[in-house]
Amino acid sequence: MEIGISSFAETTRDPATGAMMEHPQRLREVVEEIVVAEQAGLDVYALGEHHRRDYAASAPAVVLAAGAARTERIRLSSAVTVLSSDDPVRVFQDFATLDGISGGRAEIIAGRGSFIESFPLFGYSLDDYDELFAEKLDLLLAIRASETVTWSGKHRPPISGLGVYPRPVQDPLPVWIGVGGSPGSVVRAGTLGLPLAVAIIGGMPEQFAPLVELYRSAAAEAGHDPAALPVAVHSHGFLAPTTQEAVDIHYPSTAMAMNTIGRERGWGTYDRTSYDAARSPRGALFAGSPAEVTEKLLLLHDNLGLDRFLLHVSVGTMAHRDVLQAIELLGTEVAPAVRAELARRAPAPAG
Repeated sequence: MEIGISSFAETTRDPATGAMMEHPQRLREVVEEIVVAEQAGLDVYALGEHHRRDYAASAPAVVLAAGAARTERIRLSSAVTVLSSDDPVRVFQDFATLDGISGGRAEIIAGRGSFIESFPLFGYSLDDYDELFAEKLDLLLAIRASETVTWSGKHRPPISGLGVYPRPVQDPLPVWIGVGGSPGSVVRAGTLGLPLAVAIIGGMPEQFAPLVELYRSAAAEAGHDPAALPVAVHSHGFLAPTTQEAVDIHYPSTAMAMNTIGRERGWGTYDRTSYDAARSPRGALFAGSPAEVTEKLLLLHDNLGLDRFLLHVSVGTMAHRDVLQAIELLGTEVAPAVRAELARRAPAPAG
């Protein structure tokens, strides 16, 4: 199982001071996180796209390219690219460029996005939310499949026999589908034979097993080999040497961020009871000591049959030294323990 980090480059208010970090500082921190993640032995760094004051990364491919220039091995992905409000030609060009700079390490996780700011910003109607994603995914996959593209649709001018450049190192350039809990979205991913990334930030992860099974069934029904299609999970979490340290550091920023979003969306108050329930053994929050997070990751793997796990370390603004320590612990303690246990469980080769 690949293990990595995801981030939204948060610039939310500091829970202690109320100050908001400036975007340039946060972007430089993300590049340093990518470098530290590789040094710690992690497999992936994934960066989400947002278009609001409290997130710095509206152009993830640019930030990832800065990280690519300072690393050699770690895979670099969006998480997610809000494809519905973007131009698939430009998305492909951006990530093909990243792929060239990184020597074949770029990936796209395409999704509809859980925030809506990008739609009015780029002139799209939320009435077309589902239709936009389906159409633009179709174009992105057409560009991926052929250097010369002929395509027409409803929400973008047609393309008639034009080339799209540069072409990536990887053929094909990896495109995942990022989903929340929508059955229709997982069926689409399975039918198209695309890898699936599931965001699990609430409830019990085991409850998502039927969704993953639906994805694999849809893939098989469409003629794809489900065993060849990886499944990833993205969840919030944090690590420190001890559980108490992890909780003391992580809870204030998490509560600040979750309550800020909650007020926008009409959620109930996120308090310490909510936090402790989420970080219980069967909860969706992977916060605690390395041993605790290792145990939860192995349970998650058993329940969903995962190929990749992305830990979203910084929910809200946190001291950068604490975030870097969490990344190092995930890479140097949790990942080796998980890999060793999964290798121990693997069946012996036949013969």
